Order: sequence, then C-alpha cells, then structure tokens
Amino acid sequence: MTNINIPVSVLNLVPIREGFGPKDAIDQMVDLAQAVEKMGYERYWIAEHHNTTTLVSSATTMLMKHTLEHTNSIRVGSGGVMLPNHAPLVVAEQFGTMELLYPNRLDLGLGRAPGTDQLTASALRRGKDDGVYTFPKDVQQLLTYFGSEEEQGYVKAFPGVNANIPIYILGSSTDSAHLAAKLGLPYVFASHFAPTHMEQAIKIYRESFQASEYLEKPYMMVCLNVIACETDEEAKKEQTTMQQFFLNVVRGSKNPLQPPVEDMDTLWSAHEKHVAESMSSVTLLGSKASITSQLTRFQEKYNVDELMAVSYIYDIEKQKRSYQILKEIVDSKAKGTV
Repeated sequence: MTNINIPVSVLNLVPIREGFGPKDAIDQMVDLAQAVEKMGYERYWIAEHHNTTTLVSSATTMLMKHTLEHTNSIRVGSGGVMLPNHAPLVVAEQFGTMELLYPNRLDLGLGRAPGTDQLTASALRRGKDDGVYTFPKDVQQLLTYFGSEEEQGYVKAFPGVNANIPIYILGSSTDSAHLAAKLGLPYVFASHFAPTHMEQAIKIYRESFQASEYLEKPYMMVCLNVIACETDEEAKKEQTTMQQFFLNVVRGSKNPLQPPVEDMDTLWSAHEKHVAESMSSVTLLGSKASITSQLTRFQEKYNVDELMAVSYIYDIEKQKRSYQILKEIVDSKAKGTV
C-alpha cells in the first residue's frame, strides 16, 4: 500500500513580498513558523542565499536563532548552511551554542554550492582553497566536532563537543547522493528548483547507502513546491506567483515576490516559460483531492521518507492554508479518511 502518511516539513527562503520590506519578510518567516508548528510540521528549515536583494536569508544561523526563540517545539534547521562559505569550526561553534539554548531542536543541512553568483562566492570564500572541492572533508570534520571528546583532535568546538546535532546532506546532483550514502547520512534532494537528476540521485543513494553510527538505513527527503488551495482553479492562479519567482531566476531580475496574475503568457516568452516550468516541474498543485492523487502517484514511484514543502504564495493567509491542506492530506491518510 502506498504510504503518504509521512512527516512533512517546510523550507523558507525568506522572500520579500511586493509592497513589503526586509524586516517584514523576517516577521513573516516567524509567523509562518509558528503557524506550521501548531499544524504539527516536523521541521522548519531556512535557506542561505547571498547578494540576492529579494531574499533575506543570508545570515541563516541568525534567522534560525530568531525562529527558535519564537517557537516551542518544531525542529529548526538550515536548508542549508552552504559549507564552502564557512569554516567548519565556526559552524560547529554556532550550532553547538544554539544546541545549549534550544536542546534537541536543531538540524544542520549542509550544501556544497555557494548559494550565490561567482563574484559573490569569491567575496565569501574563507581562503584560497575552493570549498566546493573540500566539501566531503569539511562534512567529516563537522561530524567529528559534534562527536565525543575522545574523537577530537587538538582543535575542539566549544560548545559543540558531544552535541550530536543531526547532519543532512543537501543536493541537486548525483555527487551529493554518493557522499550521503558513503557517510551514512540522511539525504535531501532539491527538487523544488533542480529536479532533473532527482530519480537518479534517489536510486544512487539507496543502492549505495552504508549504515553508520548516525543512520541504520537510508532516509530520503525530497523538497518540492506545493500550491494547495480550495479549488484547482484557485491554485492555478496562485501558481503564477511561483512562476514569476522562477521567471526572476531565468532572467536574473530582482523583483520581489509578486501577487498572482491572470495570464503568465503576457509576461514570459516561450523559451522562458519552458525553462521556468522545467525548474518547477516537481510541484503539488491544486485542491485537496488533486494533491492527494498527485502525492499518491509520487509515493508510488519514489516512496520517500519525508517531504519538505516550499509554497511561493503571495497572500500570507493563503500560504498558511496551503500548508494546512498538505498536513490534512497526510494526517487524513493516517486515519484512513482520504
């Protein structure tokens, strides 16, 4: 029997909406975290992006701390810390400190990409070495810093030792699947913007997985887009906000998150539409019935262990409702009422 009664979580890029400012985006981030915590979501992750005037997610750990401070139980994590931009010791100390303040509520998602353009990446680099290529070694170093005192070398992360903060490998390619499998760590695939290699990466991860002290068997998470509304028609209109978001990416433009429009074809060319729709092809869209059907088909094919949802919806209350509908779907399946 296909299992759609799985944990669901949230990824937030902390976008600035049209008509609002950066502080509003942070306030909205907290408001959404509080809402999905009440709904029973598993975790709430915050992205890392730099030199992006439409997103306020450059100082990820500070936003995590702010979210932890204003919530009670939901796990809060990085989606992710882009490790080429950070010294592992600094990451370990920051997360070790947050673990003291908010015990057993932290997740550390680690990414290999810089989360920005090449010029900005160069400005962020911590040294001459390209952190993209030292990523496997840096992940291993973090695992050591969070481990027991006996495992440590001369340099230790205080706080951090014995913190055992869960580490997740994030990826949008097959390289990350190999690494997560080799290290025996949970794996999160970024289907919400780079779905091309999803199926292959899932297969590689599961087939190559080596049990570790951290995980006995593969734990596969997929991040995807969700636009859930009362009707399919309403969802298609709300989807135009997401489509404008990806059009921004295609064009390299810097527009805030836009309200929905009646007709996207007045805004994009055929080529732009093709690229934007390719990036956002892994999307659950529509009414509760439609999304239940889509999620069932997705699980029949991939049978993932957890879903992480991104909802690019302009209206804040409609965004919360989208997450509520998704949670109702998985909860109803558990009760056998869908």
